[in-house]
Amino acid sequence: MNIPANLKYTKDHEWISIEGDIATVGITDFAQRELGDIVYVEVETLDQTLDRDEVFGTVEAVKTVSDLFLPLSGEIIEFNDTLESDPELVNSDAYGAGWMIKVKIADLSQVEDLLSDAAYKELIGA
Repeated sequence: MNIPANLKYTKDHEWISIEGDIATVGITDFAQRELGDIVYVEVETLDQTLDRDEVFGTVEAVKTVSDLFLPLSGEIIEFNDTLESDPELVNSDAYGAGWMIKVKIADLSQVEDLLSDAAYKELIGA
């Protein structure tokens, strides 16, 4: 299972890449495997400011629909539009082309609450 060391993670199986005060967010390889074939990604919170742990969208798989929780408080400044026509990118390239949103982080101290790759591996038993 792919769990890149350069990313941060949440207990809700999201990954976060941070550059300055911008965070790119997606779901982990573990999450996409558990969900199965992803058929739709919905984010209706573009240009909204949300608190950490608020729902920013949903991901629909053949088996289920799951809420997506914002890992850091901030404004959602970008949605990966490619996922509208090609949602299976989340399955095939979870840490690359399958990213979901970009967030302008409101409180950088929240980054300290995210999981390291080692802590995430422990969480999922990898």
